[in-house]
Formats: sequence, structure tokens, C-alpha cells
Amino acid sequence: MDLDLTEESLPVYEALASKVRLSVLRLLGEKPMNIRELAEAQQVSSAIMTKHVQKLEKARLIRTELVRGKAGVQKMCTLQAEAVQIAFPALDTVKRECHQTTVSVGHYTDFLVEPTCGLASEEKIIGEFDEPRYFLDPERVNAKILWFYKGFVEYKLPNFLHSGQTPTELEISMELSSEAPFTNENWPSDISFSLNQVGLGTWRSPGDFGDRLGKYTPSWWPRVVNQYGLLKMVRINGKGTYMDGKQISDVTIEDVLIREKQWIFRIAVEDDAEHVGGVTLFGREFGNYNQDIEFRLYYS
Repeated sequence: MDLDLTEESLPVYEALASKVRLSVLRLLGEKPMNIRELAEAQQVSSAIMTKHVQKLEKARLIRTELVRGKAGVQKMCTLQAEAVQIAFPALDTVKRECHQTTVSVGHYTDFLVEPTCGLASEEKIIGEFDEPRYFLDPERVNAKILWFYKGFVEYKLPNFLHSGQTPTELEISMELSSEAPFTNENWPSDISFSLNQVGLGTWRSPGDFGDRLGKYTPSWWPRVVNQYGLLKMVRINGKGTYMDGKQISDVTIEDVLIREKQWIFRIAVEDDAEHVGGVTLFGREFGNYNQDIEFRLYYS
């Protein structure tokens, strides 16, 4: 989760400003729990715990769902955020130079996908659901969302680094989730990434989210399918490769042939992954973040 110093991030800061709510996050980091279990663990009433949970849910730090149990319907709470990163205003003296490239979701140059799969522009479904042939449809370049159960999509993009510039770090950001039949917030999927045929590492997506409408998802989009993803940031520098600040491999910026005049970036769910649960890739006009795949190459 990326935060800044604007009012939009205030609900998260307010949610974290409580010993009880911090303890709830730690508990949910171990396993999902219902309201009654959380209340007993914190020695407060269920009514008070409900208010704490509402604050955490509003901040999108946790998610809740009603499930049937032995004692009737109960509200189950699950940790949603994996990490929080706060962007402070950068001083001009420490501002880093970078080359920035945006790649639209539909501008893939190669693919191999298995159903469930599909694509859509901001106006309509492209072709038919669960038919990989439509990934070759000429309209695919207009896709703003795509999904598949297993396989990969691959993007080629130019590298504008000059000979006198020394690359220091590459950032790649995108909005992702798993791909379940309809939606399922508990649908883990191991999504792997590579650059120039060098494996960067794997991120385990927790699920396929449909509990609420995506902030930018078009109104015509079916309500019963995936609505939004999580914004993920891959960073490659001289020390290794990181996902949202957590190291996922020892691959460094020198290892990925960063000076090649064009890069090949792949997003995949491999056959031998521990959790094969698909991938949904959100671009502009879909999901909670109005962006496509963003590449920033920092240099000195």
C-alpha cells in the first residue's frame, strides 16, 4: 500500500493510531478471526471491537465477509495490506533523474494463456470469455484489463538510457490480483516476474477481489467478477530485487542486462507454481489505481 501526505491517506494513519487496532493487525497476520474472537483476545466488548474493525476496513488494511458458522452468521476479518510505504516530498537536492515509460495492458507482444481468460477495453468485452484466440484480436491493443488462469503475457519496451548515464534502480509498478471463477478473496496465486529472460522472483497474490466496486472500474462491468487489485511495486537495484520493500530475490540491476536497447518484461503463472490461481492485470479505467504498467529507470 502506497501512502503520501495528502488527506486521502488520512484514514490509514487514523486506523494505525490505536494500540488495540495495531494488536488486531498482528493477530490477523497469524490467521483470520471473527469479531468475537478479536474482542476476547483484546478483552473488550464485541460492540467496541466492531468499531475498531470498521476503522481498519475503511483504511483497507483488512477486509471482512459474512460466513456461516456453528453459531450462525459471523463477520470474518482477514488482513489485506502486506506493507505500507509513505512517500514524503522529495527535496530538490535529492531528486533523482529517471526515464519513465508507460506500457498499456493490451500492448503485450507475446502470450500463452489458459482459461479462465479474457480481455476488455474500457467500453466492452473483447471477443468472448475463456477463448485464448481473442488474445490475438486486433482490438487487444485497447485492452485495459486482462486475466488468465495459467501462462504468461510479455511486453517489449524501449530503453532510453544514454551511454553517459549509470543506471541505479528500476521500478515497475502495476495493479494485480489472482483470477478465480467469479471472485474469491481467499484464492492464492504465485505470480512470477522476469526481465530480459532473467527471473526476478514471485509474489503470492492473496485473492481475487469483488467485495466492492473498483474505484475506476466502468459501471457496465459485471458485478460478479473481479473489481480491483493490489498496487505492487517491484524494485531492482544493486542489492537485489524487492516487492514493496521485501526482498524476493538476489537478482541485481546488473544481472538483468539493463543496458539493452529494449527490455522484455513477463508476468506469468507457471505450471509448477505451488499455488496456480491465475492473474488479473488492471490498467487505466479499471481497478483502484488509474494507471497502466509503469517503468522508472533511475540513473546518475
